[in-house]
Amino acid sequence: MKAITINEDKTLSWSEVSLPSLKDGEITIEVRAAAINRADLLQREGNYPPPEGCPDWPGLEVAGIVKEVSSKANRFSVGDKVCALLGGGGYAEFVNVPEEMVMPMPENLSFEEASAIPEVYATAYLNLFHVGKAKTGETLLMNAGASGLASAVIPMAKAFGLRVITTVLGKEMVEKVAYLNADRVVDTTTENIDEVLKEEEINGKPVNIAIDCLGGKMLGKCLPFVARGCRWIQIATLAGDCSDVDFKNIYVKNIQIIGSTLRSKTPEQKGELLKELVENLWDKFESREIVPKIYATLPITQADEAQQILYRGENVGKVVLTL
Repeated sequence: MKAITINEDKTLSWSEVSLPSLKDGEITIEVRAAAINRADLLQREGNYPPPEGCPDWPGLEVAGIVKEVSSKANRFSVGDKVCALLGGGGYAEFVNVPEEMVMPMPENLSFEEASAIPEVYATAYLNLFHVGKAKTGETLLMNAGASGLASAVIPMAKAFGLRVITTVLGKEMVEKVAYLNADRVVDTTTENIDEVLKEEEINGKPVNIAIDCLGGKMLGKCLPFVARGCRWIQIATLAGDCSDVDFKNIYVKNIQIIGSTLRSKTPEQKGELLKELVENLWDKFESREIVPKIYATLPITQADEAQQILYRGENVGKVVLTL
């Protein structure tokens, strides 16, 4: 079969590779679509190696058709349409996946849309409900509103009755994320998010949960103005690894600063998370109350061009490779 491999000079190639042997409890998926995640870029740069036992080529989420089922896998049959969360290896014609990492493809969604569910919506659900303990009526700050993750978090939060504040860079991005229906979109080229959060606190609507992929100096500036008991969830530090934090404010307000990654979860934990995802969100996908946002689709042979869209920060929603 063929897969997108990463060369020593960090370029990408559509190369012949060997499909790993099918293990007990696994199924083989013929990939029809593979969504791109920022973690794929980190892997390309040598900063995010795949877990032991996973293929060297990237790809964390796919949708396709079941091609083969091992003797100890009994949840799916050959020909079923599915989507799956992977440790790696999705940029390929075929992928072997433990069946607990596989979900039925929601009705009324395309392969491209379904491929954009497993990694990003599992991450969104994990951080909103497992880590963030989100409750109806609370206020969520979702930084980087134009990101693929925000395209999942914001509709999910709104569907479960949360109020949402998000941040973007520039007037054009404010317009592009309007479809998410966030309650307040903050253009950080013209407004300071810490001043916005101060205003929100004064008005009696402080942030109860933050999902932050930016970090940096602004983190410390925002913390004085969040709600008592706020859960500030740090999933990345794209704006910088360090910040000045007033720790007296942390204990006085009982603020929790929590580091969170989906990849660090055990297969058993991920399997339980995916079960909850199907139980609690599939009806919302099938009714199209929640629709995965696809920014662009490109053939898998144009994986480099597709990843460059993320490198340049152009995408609002997900970029998907098709086969």
